[in-house]
Amino acid sequence: MTAAARVWHRFTPQQRLMRYAFYLIAVAALVQSVRTVEIIPEFLEDAPAQIVDLFARMWPVDWSYYPKTVHAALIETLHIATLGTILALGLAFPVGLMAATNITRWPAVRLFAKFILVSSRSVNSLVWALLFVAIFGPGALAGTLAIAFRSIGFVGKLLAEALEEANRGPVEALVASGAPAPTVFLKAYWPQVQPSFWSIALFRWDINIRESAVLGLVGAGGIGMALDDALSLLYWDQVALTLLTIFSVVIAAEIVVTYIRSRIL
Repeated sequence: MTAAARVWHRFTPQQRLMRYAFYLIAVAALVQSVRTVEIIPEFLEDAPAQIVDLFARMWPVDWSYYPKTVHAALIETLHIATLGTILALGLAFPVGLMAATNITRWPAVRLFAKFILVSSRSVNSLVWALLFVAIFGPGALAGTLAIAFRSIGFVGKLLAEALEEANRGPVEALVASGAPAPTVFLKAYWPQVQPSFWSIALFRWDINIRESAVLGLVGAGGIGMALDDALSLLYWDQVALTLLTIFSVVIAAEIVVTYIRSRIL
């Protein structure tokens, strides 16, 4: 009597049931979302004509607007992104050390550090900008602080993870030789996490250029203020120039960061 052939299944019955339940929940969430946003069909029908009309108003581009306003605003945007990133690195470094389990042995300190990291990441940069505009008034200072406080969570979290993944061999060797804690960090941990740290810094600077470009919409300085002025006055040819400038700067920053990371780090 021959044994029955065994049939291989990719998923167990329990896994298939969970997958079907996930699909059902996803479809229900999609349907509920579509009902909640209250899409107006008339607006969808009119959208192609509105897009064509908008692009027609943007052409030809007002190139004379660049030296008058956009150039100075662009330089301010780069300053906001750069200074905000540098400030974030200085603030995130000790927080990342406190959040790393192999550096900080006290759970209360690690919990406090993780609270700072989560708080920084959970608040959008525009919300940070609104807060600092209310405190310091409109301008580049509010934008710089918004970029910095938004970046602390990103830089600190990745730094803590890099420290936790460091090889324990050099650390244990220095500890066994009686080296003090600062020496252990500088000679064992830092050489291992240094490439990751500078890579994180470059990546965050690239992100901050994109974010600082829109902070001016809430009065936090930079090229976003030039964009907001052009939008408020309905000068669509100037809006087109500002958008092209932002797009060009973002692409240039991406190229620079990629080149540095591939050649230096």
